Amino acid sequence: MDTLSRKDYFSYWTILLIGVGVSNIGAWVYLLSLNLLLFDRTGSAFSIIFLYLLAPIAALFTNSWSGSVIDRKNKRKLMIALDLVRAILICTLPFISSLLLIYSLAFFMNMANTIFKPASMVYVTKLIPAEKRRHFNSLYSVVTSGAFFLGPAIAGLFYLHYSSETVLFITAAAFALSAVATLFMPDIEKNALSGAPASFTLRLRETQEDWRRVRSFSKKSPQVMIIYLLISWVMVVMATAVDSLEVVFSKEVLELTNSEYGFLVSVAGAGIVVGSVIQLLLLKWIPLIALIRWAPLLISAGYVLFSFSEDFIQAAAGFFLLAFFISFGSTGFLTFYQSYIPVEMMGRIGSIYGLLEAVLIIAATLVLGLLTFLLSVKLVVIIGTLSMMVGGLFLWGYAHRQSSSLKPVS
Repeated sequence: MDTLSRKDYFSYWTILLIGVGVSNIGAWVYLLSLNLLLFDRTGSAFSIIFLYLLAPIAALFTNSWSGSVIDRKNKRKLMIALDLVRAILICTLPFISSLLLIYSLAFFMNMANTIFKPASMVYVTKLIPAEKRRHFNSLYSVVTSGAFFLGPAIAGLFYLHYSSETVLFITAAAFALSAVATLFMPDIEKNALSGAPASFTLRLRETQEDWRRVRSFSKKSPQVMIIYLLISWVMVVMATAVDSLEVVFSKEVLELTNSEYGFLVSVAGAGIVVGSVIQLLLLKWIPLIALIRWAPLLISAGYVLFSFSEDFIQAAAGFFLLAFFISFGSTGFLTFYQSYIPVEMMGRIGSIYGLLEAVLIIAATLVLGLLTFLLSVKLVVIIGTLSMMVGGLFLWGYAHRQSSSLKPVS
């Protein structure tokens, strides 16, 4: 890879970003399509809530062993296989009437998603030279953030003309297209990796050894993993838990109409687009440690502003603020992860810590949900966002104190 020309890098970046963009847009359209399909068939809000819980539950079943597979398998081939598996699963959904089977397929879909994310991160880290990763991560954040905005919009356009079943077939085609795009990427591990373990006993032995290696790395680099967990607490765990009450808060506390809520989501989309463009322009002047310290803190500040809002204007301001800094936070986290985690252990570390993340997401979501039976929705959302802010403040101070002792590994 060291001999690739600038033109080669540009070509591979373009293909990779197109694949990522199509896959992320497809994931959003799939989620919205399945939501509507389930609601049309059941008329139950609980059926949608359970669907959202499937993602962290799938992570609980997957992350204990998936990192061992990721670090030992060819990442390019694994990504292609997972895209094709997701396409096949989505194609099957419209033909199934049993709710149990629909949830089972959605569960396997989430398992594939859980494996794909760390596998693609390792592949990107190996493909992109260290000095170019931050620039690529910035573009990657723009693409993924844009998918957050474009996915629901494209889904809405599809639903003007097609049924939920037809939209699912279109989504499956998007994942197949992503697999085709990955086929044109270089196979950077063609002769570097061995095959899968030959037996369950060997796989179990290897998995146990991998857990020991991750624990050993965590003890040797506690500051790296503490920063990792704090970023995860703010940007993933508590964000997911608070987001689960977003619609209820908007409808019951702010008393927004459906159209007003839709416009509120559009404001967040605009914040993501504007923030993505600005961070792309300013990134080379912002130190990595500043991204890590400030982006999660300002994201949590946006959530806090939203939780204390009394009307649409205040809520929109909070949404715009948190959305504006999402791409900054995403770029900072990706670059931090690639810089301070050994590439040969990224799959295992990401999966095992993802297991802890899934447990925290389920716990935080359930706690906030149960608190709504005892307290007002507004107070519960305030408690959740203040928990984010506390994590953001702790990260802000801790990252500053540890900045001089952090040593990149790649």
